[in-house]
Amino acid sequence: MTGHGRGECSQDGFKIIVELSSVNRKQMEISVNLPREMEPLEAAVRDVINRRLSRGRVLATVSLHAGVKGSSARMHLNIPLAKAYARELNKLANELKLSGSVTLDHLVRAPGVMQTDEQIAGGEDFEPAVEKALAKALSALVKMREREGAHLQSDLTERITNLRQAAAAVQKHAPEVARRYRDQLVERVRAAGLETPALDDERLLKEVVFFADRSDITEELTRLQSHFQQFDDCLQSKEPVGRTLDFLAQEMNREINTIGSKANHALISRAVVTLKAELEKFREQAQNVE
Repeated sequence: MTGHGRGECSQDGFKIIVELSSVNRKQMEISVNLPREMEPLEAAVRDVINRRLSRGRVLATVSLHAGVKGSSARMHLNIPLAKAYARELNKLANELKLSGSVTLDHLVRAPGVMQTDEQIAGGEDFEPAVEKALAKALSALVKMREREGAHLQSDLTERITNLRQAAAAVQKHAPEVARRYRDQLVERVRAAGLETPALDDERLLKEVVFFADRSDITEELTRLQSHFQQFDDCLQSKEPVGRTLDFLAQEMNREINTIGSKANHALISRAVVTLKAELEKFREQAQNVE
């Protein structure tokens, strides 16, 4: 399911912003973008998201900002590191017999000599603020997904209603299949110029019974109705039902295909086409449900 959420939290002159976005996907896939100093928090961020969401491709972006409420980032000089740079650079100059000496400009440009508050703080220092901002972002994301879910529920319910109506049409015409086959047999015998058998002829009855057994779709219709009821049960569930709906779509497709192959009746074939068309729309939407 698609959605977006944003949360922020201020701490010790910093502001943590967490942005979440999700798109449809059958499985759960999480990508986390963190500042370098917060990389140790990636596993914790993933765990929190996994506890709230069960399906979709989720992108989590965490950013760190200094200067909240008019304050500005402070710079810190790492003197021991600067001394080490000066010593090693002078040693290198002597080894290479280079003229000139190490200047202050050289040292302040060296990595780590000048550090901001963000660079000094470790990931664990930001963890409480990240958790709070993430919780806010997740709440916003879930609300947005719930709104989309309400629209999906309405559409899926409409599809099931159409499937029920088409299945009812199949149920209505099912008894006609054996009678129609019997009439076709009698017509074929008459067209061949043979003696027309009586309707209670034993050979005719055996052939009709055999055909009726092969073309019986009672079990398929019963299972189809059971799947419709399972969908109704999903509507009452408070747990994620996306995978259950995927499974129901597969099982309904199996029953509909069997009905189409068994029932030798024009009106039933027309209803099967409607069943397949509505089921395809149902399956496409079910893949968007968490």
